[in-house]
Amino acid sequence: MKNAVITGATKGIGKAIAIKLAVSGYNIAVCARTEKDLIALQKELEPTGVQILTVVADCSRKADVMNFFEKAKAAFTTIDVLVNNAGVFLTGNILDEDDNTFELQQQLNLNSTYYFSKYFGKIMRSQRYGHIFNICSIASVQTIENAGSYSVTKTAMLSLNNVLRKELADYNVKVTAILPGSTLTASWEGTTINPDKFVQPEDIANSLYSILNLSSGVNVDEITLTPLKF
Repeated sequence: MKNAVITGATKGIGKAIAIKLAVSGYNIAVCARTEKDLIALQKELEPTGVQILTVVADCSRKADVMNFFEKAKAAFTTIDVLVNNAGVFLTGNILDEDDNTFELQQQLNLNSTYYFSKYFGKIMRSQRYGHIFNICSIASVQTIENAGSYSVTKTAMLSLNNVLRKELADYNVKVTAILPGSTLTASWEGTTINPDKFVQPEDIANSLYSILNLSSGVNVDEITLTPLKF
């Protein structure tokens, strides 16, 4: 049985990926900030019969990141999949925003991805197999209006993804960036836009699972999913 680690897994994209992988027979280790949400997810996934490790973690804090890493490493003898999904979207103009707007997004969107990729990546390098998915954003390649700091951190996350792919390719470890456009998650709560116009979290989960099942010699470097008409 294969083992997957998913960060920020109780809502939106992360939850859809956790469900998809658990239903497909993967043991999963997941983290989120809210214990109540983790308990609810665990109960929802129990009928799958897979092993489920839940850890409360604020991924903007390095100590929490490393605690989750250590617990996942202790629970699973091998790591087949890492999904760096935890992140935050804060609006603001760089010249006028509070410094914390940038700093929090850097810690959560970039720093946690760096630490998780580095330490789980070392395990995959030793195994000589594994797949890291980084949930980036269309903001990784486009500057989003009134979201400058978010765009900066997501652009850096894509750069990190590309560096990791180069460093790990010789060890048969794959690295893929997923760049969603407007996706129906909590970030859009209260919107009057028709839900059908959004990319759905399940679209991203299904795409990730399809990539996992490609032949061993191929790497999907980057995949972009955007609304057809928005």
